[in-house]
Amino acid sequence: MKYRTLGNGLQVSALGLGCMTMTGAVYGSAADKQQMIQLLRAAHEWGVTLFDTAEAYGPLTNESLLGEALAPIRDQVIIATKFGFDIDPVTGARGTGTNSRPEHIKASVEASLKRLRTDHIDLLYQHRVDPAVPIEEVAGAVKELITAGKVLHFGLSEASVQTIRRAHAVQPLTAVQSEYSMFWRGPENELLPTLEELGIGFVPFSPLGAGFLTGQIDANTQFEAGDFRNFVPRFAEEARKANLALVNMVKVIATAKGATPAQIALAWLLAQKPWIAPIPGTTKLHRLDENLGALNVELTTDELAQISSQLAKIEVQGERLPEAVLKMTGL
Repeated sequence: MKYRTLGNGLQVSALGLGCMTMTGAVYGSAADKQQMIQLLRAAHEWGVTLFDTAEAYGPLTNESLLGEALAPIRDQVIIATKFGFDIDPVTGARGTGTNSRPEHIKASVEASLKRLRTDHIDLLYQHRVDPAVPIEEVAGAVKELITAGKVLHFGLSEASVQTIRRAHAVQPLTAVQSEYSMFWRGPENELLPTLEELGIGFVPFSPLGAGFLTGQIDANTQFEAGDFRNFVPRFAEEARKANLALVNMVKVIATAKGATPAQIALAWLLAQKPWIAPIPGTTKLHRLDENLGALNVELTTDELAQISSQLAKIEVQGERLPEAVLKMTGL
């Protein structure tokens, strides 16, 4: 395994593991609990140290899964979780929208600690920016939790650069999490330069474009009824037809390198900055193995330049999220 340092000294595996789909039917049918425990422990055995969850996943059940699976190896892993939605931290009952009031943050953390079977959270993110609570108050509440030893590092998810700067001034951020891949390159405009300036690490989610960059999806793919991609504009049939130009480009590179499309997509992402640690998610052991194989794929400077040139000629069709969900981001 290769390792990277996020922000002010948090060392993590170069590839982490996004755990959201293990307990929620985001991509269709939910996964088997015991199989997921085996997968989580296999990931650790193969060198993965960064495991990403949230109270909203389930809700609550994803943290409980990680708590059970990682308890025997707790001191060998980095657990990242998130607060920020209006969810009762004990019952899981959902309110509406976001909730980052300081008292809610603290209650959420106490409940997360119990579910995760630990006395500290390695990396705590605000899941989504709460327009009703100044980010300085959020950062202040997390700072108190860090002082108390219940949280070690602070992060933000889907936040604007202005919000990042304001939070960082109160409590230094270790990492920011947002979507980033060949399929969505928005962070390159403002986010990456800001993180580099401030010395903050970046943890991209959906680094495989919600599966699109694996080459397993085409215009005829039928998603299960509960799959969120049924509602994502860039996964609409006509958009997919146009966006296959990107996948075909990745496939050509993969063939030339003796790798899979997923490995090329991850290797490209890892090559962008040394402080980027993507968190591809999977519920399948063979996909985990495939993803980790990306760490052995070296893209030369010339190859990266060629990829950039080809990416510049491809205009991805469709928004990355439904309009209602986009409005909940801080971007």
